[in-house]
Amino acid sequence: MSMVELVDTHTHLNDGKFDGKEAEFIARAREAGVTRLINMGDTMESSAKAVELAAQYEGVYAGVGIHPEEIYELTQAADDQLAAWTQEERVVAIGEIGLDYYWEKDEAKRELQRRMFIHQLDLARQLHLPVCVHDREAHGDTLAILKKEGKGLKGVLHCFSGSFEMAQEIYKLGWFIGVDGPLTYKNAAKLPDIVKNFPLERILVETDAPYLAPVPMRGKQNEPAFVTYVAEKVAEIRGISMEMVAKQTSINAEELYGI
Repeated sequence: MSMVELVDTHTHLNDGKFDGKEAEFIARAREAGVTRLINMGDTMESSAKAVELAAQYEGVYAGVGIHPEEIYELTQAADDQLAAWTQEERVVAIGEIGLDYYWEKDEAKRELQRRMFIHQLDLARQLHLPVCVHDREAHGDTLAILKKEGKGLKGVLHCFSGSFEMAQEIYKLGWFIGVDGPLTYKNAAKLPDIVKNFPLERILVETDAPYLAPVPMRGKQNEPAFVTYVAEKVAEIRGISMEMVAKQTSINAEELYGI
């Protein structure tokens, strides 16, 4: 066991790519010092799987929610199911929810995304849970919705890809930013600068596995153990120790998700 303990605050061991091998990947994560992880739901099916894994494995937690790419008009039955899941062991968030304009160009469908994002924010407020937000090429609308509809909520902008100005707005809301594999990429753009200057007290480390594997694993299937590379990059950019990054990001995960 390494000296540092990390939390992968955003992963998808509930994804089909891990099917039947979850125990193996959880064990590999533990060996790398990643002792806790949060699987985020993106459909009803994947949310159910996240809840199941959280009940099955110590140190494994779940978020439940519908991702913008998978969104539909949520019924009362869907709301009731999401709410029921949050009563289960180690279910700690509504997520992953939000907006994705990268894949969705149709204005009516974007409008549905916005309505259902607000709808799931309301659900989180009623359930007194934090939220994990997906924002891809929808920075303006995401921020506008959070400012108006996010009152009383705590959350994270997962895999943050906005500007430093947006990061400052997120900070003012009392929210967190999540950083993933792209921080280690050559085309990381403004992200290293944001990570260098953003308060460490509001940064979470994530993998988004099986996607976005960090350097030097780029091109491979990502997994929770690889969050170590993200944390190491944060330490390098800030000129601080890996221990400090691990300690603070773990405290942050505990504060946001109550894990």
